[in-house]
Amino acid sequence: MYFDYETNNLIALSLAEHYECVYLVDLETDHYIVFSNNESLPDSDFPEGGDDFFADAKKNAGLFIHPDDLEFMVKLYNKDELLLNLSKDDVFTTIFRAVVNGKIFHMRHIVIMCKDRKHIVCCLENIEEEISRSEEKERDLQSAKRMARLDELTGVRNSNAYREYILAIDSEIRSGSELSPFGIVMFDINDLKLINDTRGHSFGYEVIQRASRMICDIYKHSPIFRVGGDEFVAVLTEHDYNQRDDLIKKLREESIANRRSRSGPVVACGMAIFDPEKDHSVDSVYTRADKIMYEDKKDLKSINARDGFSNIKKIDAQISDDRRRLLDGLFGAMYTIAGEGYVYLNDMKYDFSRWSLPLVDDFGIESEYMYHADRIWQEYIHPDDMSAYRDAVDAVLSGDAVVRPILYRARKKDGTYALLSTRGFVLSDKDGNPEYFGGIMTVK
Repeated sequence: MYFDYETNNLIALSLAEHYECVYLVDLETDHYIVFSNNESLPDSDFPEGGDDFFADAKKNAGLFIHPDDLEFMVKLYNKDELLLNLSKDDVFTTIFRAVVNGKIFHMRHIVIMCKDRKHIVCCLENIEEEISRSEEKERDLQSAKRMARLDELTGVRNSNAYREYILAIDSEIRSGSELSPFGIVMFDINDLKLINDTRGHSFGYEVIQRASRMICDIYKHSPIFRVGGDEFVAVLTEHDYNQRDDLIKKLREESIANRRSRSGPVVACGMAIFDPEKDHSVDSVYTRADKIMYEDKKDLKSINARDGFSNIKKIDAQISDDRRRLLDGLFGAMYTIAGEGYVYLNDMKYDFSRWSLPLVDDFGIESEYMYHADRIWQEYIHPDDMSAYRDAVDAVLSGDAVVRPILYRARKKDGTYALLSTRGFVLSDKDGNPEYFGGIMTVK
């Protein structure tokens, strides 16, 4: 072969800028010359040229081609195979992995048919950086797609993911495909708005996270979606579908226990099963589950009222509905203007009280509604502070409308004592008799 200065210069420039290795092959004689970046070649004596490109290519392939790609590349170096590929187009490209000095690189193999149809140029390009960027971009894309379908607060799937999920099921329903049995369970966190209003949104976020963990721990084999601020959905199939009655019973029992102990989230739930005879979409199953869930929500809320009467045998007369509504109205007004602190209000005629949820929650009291709250609360007061507390209560019972602030310690749910500053007041009826006793406790 004869190469003039201009040809050599062009090849050198291409080599420097683009390729690790360039072969110029004479198709009539199979003679070839190699132009290369020696740092990218194997440590062994790699040929700089030869009399039979195709034979040498097969012989030397094992020096630098990854074992998993070797068979494919050896087949490619067959002269008839290569010319067949070039007959479809004058350029043929493939990608393989090379092993150089123990490191793996992705290489692009480019074969070009020269205009004279008597020579080919084979170029090897290191594309490891390109592959890495592509893989990183794909990972970022997949991560973005996952994040777009995950709820940031809880880590479960979000409403976007739920819509995609049910669209796929709806498509199968419309097509008449035979579906595996499935059910929908709706969940709703009770009193989240009240918690946000009384304890702050940070505490509310924690309740949402705890409720999510509670649902996921029970429905371990089902996709869980957060579809609203306090609403979750589970789609039950296979294991969880077969165990559906036991699972929903477990969740309800845990919620009732949490309600009574004030130790965890209270989650209302409702379940409905897909009926191919009457359900033409997932939404119809969802609607039935949602309706059942709201009935359960009402039932859970009524537990507060029922628990408030747990010691009803200790009183002479039960508070009337009108008096209770009045108590609730006064309590709501107090709570609105109180700001920070624990709020309490007692109807002295019936010795029936309502205490704020944060107080009930922090001290582990049985309910926000109580008869004889004074008797119950004394069990939480530090023995050394009982005298000061009793003096203040006696003053109220004797009709003293001016209740002096007092400091005393009370035992919290975790067993530690909080120092409370209590400011109280007495409201009297038209005859001057004490009717309501209320106040605010703040932690010092």
